[in-house]
Amino acid sequence: MNRCIKEVPSLPKKRLILYIAIFATLFLSVFSPNTGEVAHADEQGGGKLIYVIPIENDVERGLEAFLSRTTKEAVEAGADHIIFEINTPGGSVQAADNIGTIIADLDIPTTSFIISQALSAGSYIALHTDNIYMTPRATMGASGVINSDGTAADKKAQSAWLKAMTSAAEAGGRDPLYAAAMADSSIDLPELDAPEGEFLTLTPQEAVEVGYAEGIVSHRTELLHELGLSNATIIQTETTLAENIARFITNPIVISILLSLAGLGLIVELYSPGFGVPGSIGIISLVLFFYGHVVAGLAGMEAIIILVIGIALLIAEFFVPGGILGLLGVGAIIGSIFMSGANIGHMTISVAIALLVVIIASVILFRRVGLDKGVFRHVILRDRTTTELGYVSNENRLELIGMVGVTATALRPSGVAILGKDRVDVVSEGSFIQANVPIKVVKVEGARILVREL
Repeated sequence: MNRCIKEVPSLPKKRLILYIAIFATLFLSVFSPNTGEVAHADEQGGGKLIYVIPIENDVERGLEAFLSRTTKEAVEAGADHIIFEINTPGGSVQAADNIGTIIADLDIPTTSFIISQALSAGSYIALHTDNIYMTPRATMGASGVINSDGTAADKKAQSAWLKAMTSAAEAGGRDPLYAAAMADSSIDLPELDAPEGEFLTLTPQEAVEVGYAEGIVSHRTELLHELGLSNATIIQTETTLAENIARFITNPIVISILLSLAGLGLIVELYSPGFGVPGSIGIISLVLFFYGHVVAGLAGMEAIIILVIGIALLIAEFFVPGGILGLLGVGAIIGSIFMSGANIGHMTISVAIALLVVIIASVILFRRVGLDKGVFRHVILRDRTTTELGYVSNENRLELIGMVGVTATALRPSGVAILGKDRVDVVSEGSFIQANVPIKVVKVEGARILVREL
């Protein structure tokens, strides 16, 4: 009896221990972090924050402002990786250089994902990132420096750009030869379809072979898998409306159009009564020009202040005669435009085009309209003191012709004569005539009375 009492409870005790062990195992497996699973989650980027920033269309200062803002946001948000999705034919060398500096200064890992093309300035930007991936249809290269008129840049500009390209490649651990071939057509690489005289453009397979791309992927999902970031949180950045306007306005062609419209509108307004559509178009064009350049970070407060001073001087010119204030006003406005420009050469061309349009419009309007309309009617004196209106500058005394008189003074050849009861200023025909000598009026020309000695 006592033995039974000792043996019976021993079995439930073992089972209880077994149940506790099984429960603990299940609990740990469900609620405790598994080392193997955590490693797998890290490989796939679980818990990481990725910023995707597009680089599209032309490379210009508006794009630079956009990238400056979005990369700053990524840094402030604590992003673990930045992916630049590139599809650009190139653009401004200065803007590309500034963008390259922005990317190079980042402490966050960066990747270029070339969706379609990264040509010219686009290839330079891509070389500043840590990784480069390309879609099967993408291209990269053709980075020669071309002027706005389509001609090759001078040797100084080409040399500086060549150094910038090779330096960007070397900084990323890439062979600088291929970056040089992208910018220098004299480098002979026939094995890459870039013989002497042709700029190098790499296909995705060629880029991988020469070490300029880490891989070829078809879409962003595949890229994230290659980077081990499949489970990361993605922040897709987009340009704001103001940035889109700035990017459009800072295009050199659009700048020329805006400045021409501004000049043409204001000139036409000068010949129009009141203030109407032409003046409004001119002011709106000028405001858009400065708005876009302010948003793009090109125009500072000093340029706006000079612009306001120039406009004030032009207004003052209508009240202060002389023309000096007007010239100073025009100079101040043109100066503020140049201060807002990203490229002095492009801005010079745009201003020259605008001035040419203004001059042509002024000549046409002057010939057709004259100065009888618009603001000119308030500042130009049109009243005339003509004879038809009863105004005479002197009395034309034709009735004196043939009259006989006597000299009151000697004529040397001018002097005074007595004609009837009047003392009249007269002139002899050229000879000296003494006083108190009879004379005769032979001719009257306005105030000039010609006499002859009898």
